[in-house]
Amino acid sequence: MKTNIGEWKSGLKNGIPIAIGYFAVSFTFGILAKQAGLNPFEALLMSVTNLTSAGQFAGLTLIATAAAVVEIAVTQLIINSRYFLMSFALSQKIDPNTPIYHRLLMAYGITDEVFGVSIGVPGKLSPYYAYGVMSAAVPGWALGTLFGVISGDILPPRMISALSIALFGMLLAVIIPPAKGNKILSGVIIISMVLSLVFAELQILQSISSGLKIIILTILIAGVAAFVFPVKEHSKEYE
Repeated sequence: MKTNIGEWKSGLKNGIPIAIGYFAVSFTFGILAKQAGLNPFEALLMSVTNLTSAGQFAGLTLIATAAAVVEIAVTQLIINSRYFLMSFALSQKIDPNTPIYHRLLMAYGITDEVFGVSIGVPGKLSPYYAYGVMSAAVPGWALGTLFGVISGDILPPRMISALSIALFGMLLAVIIPPAKGNKILSGVIIISMVLSLVFAELQILQSISSGLKIIILTILIAGVAAFVFPVKEHSKEYE
């Protein structure tokens, strides 16, 4: 049985690859933030308080076009709604007696990648493990933004374009290891990819935002998979 410090160290170790990927992606964001007129403090504050690549890039586009605050807020709500689902899932992995302050702190740091490694933890999830992952991931995202906005437009466009695909590589690094040797999980991932392509190409769904499509697909695929292939709960206590 690990202590709280042990859980934190374990999370920190698993969060280092995420931090490296975040640095590359947020570096690109920092460059675009500079081009949109944000100063280093504004860009850094946006990254520390938002922690979402899709949301920040969308928000930056709206800021650059002088969109209304209400429009920006609604767009962020829709794009980031998937984190509600991730929070629901993680709430089932933590001890029911977990204090509210732990829940709030964990909720702050939920991102696709943090969720990916946290949900894969065997048994119950310790808040300190999540804090360990966040201790690496959040500074990685923030520092990448800061260095990017300071660098401005020094880097050539091709390099900026290359950095922008780092997020997809990082997501693959999250889903591939757990899928090895797990036919059910591998099948769910393949089905998710196929349905995502279908949702992206169907003309009738073109008016639906990407964030809403993610919610629909998540509920549909996860719901069916949970019903057909239920996972037994495991117990684990923490000090």
